[in-house]
Amino acid sequence: MIDALVSPFLEFEFMRRALAGALALSLGATPVGVFLMLRRMSLMGDAMGHAILPGAALGYLAFGLSLGAMTVGGIVAGLVVALGAGLVARASILREDASLAAFYLLSLAAGVMIVSLRGRNLDLLHVLFGSVLALDDGSLLLIASIASVSLVGLALLFRPLVLECFDPAFLRGVSRLSPVAHYGFLALVVLNLVSGFHALGTLMAVGIMILPAAAARLWARTLSAMLALAAAIAFSSGLAGLLVSFHADVPAGPAIILVIGVVYVLSLAFAPGGLLGPRLDPRPHLEA
Repeated sequence: MIDALVSPFLEFEFMRRALAGALALSLGATPVGVFLMLRRMSLMGDAMGHAILPGAALGYLAFGLSLGAMTVGGIVAGLVVALGAGLVARASILREDASLAAFYLLSLAAGVMIVSLRGRNLDLLHVLFGSVLALDDGSLLLIASIASVSLVGLALLFRPLVLECFDPAFLRGVSRLSPVAHYGFLALVVLNLVSGFHALGTLMAVGIMILPAAAARLWARTLSAMLALAAAIAFSSGLAGLLVSFHADVPAGPAIILVIGVVYVLSLAFAPGGLLGPRLDPRPHLEA
């Protein structure tokens, strides 16, 4: 049993690289996902994940499977969609969710069309679903660098982000940091979606951000505990997903997200904040 759990990482370098990538994503992308969830922007994260596709596709068409070109293209496309949706929402009667949905649908269709016109089915699958088992030194360095930037950025913006999660109007009234926190946070979201894109693809990059955060929210009562538990869930699920992929010969990216999904469903059922948890552990009410 122990041999089945340890030997894949001892014998194969690509498994060790994939595990290192999962660790970096857990430390960088998942805390950003916690704030996305608390700000009620989870679906926005999903939309932004699709929005980076045309930029990455253009980078792919121009330079092939170039790490730098696809990264820069994805970041530019994500920022354009985020800022464009915000400007449309402020200059028209459309709300931000409607404008973001329109931008993301157009971006997704354009990205798939770009890759399909010049690429092969294998290339399209690589862009959409990632290749966590094929991470090289450059990809790992990029993911680790973005994780480091994210941790530093969250530390610097922590107080205004917390205030904006619970009372954005109060933050706008007492501090000039509200726009800095808002747009700085959106930049961190885009960076981590691009980071996750290289490992999990555009369709599932947001999964390692939102699912662990949602599961941790059902167990934890404080923000610090939620952040730590979400990162732990993401990494342990990444480890389990890689083992499932290795032994069952299934794609690693979907396996990782499905394992996180199982943790979320179990948490939804049995956690104190879930469906059955309060009934399984009833607490006495205060008596007069």
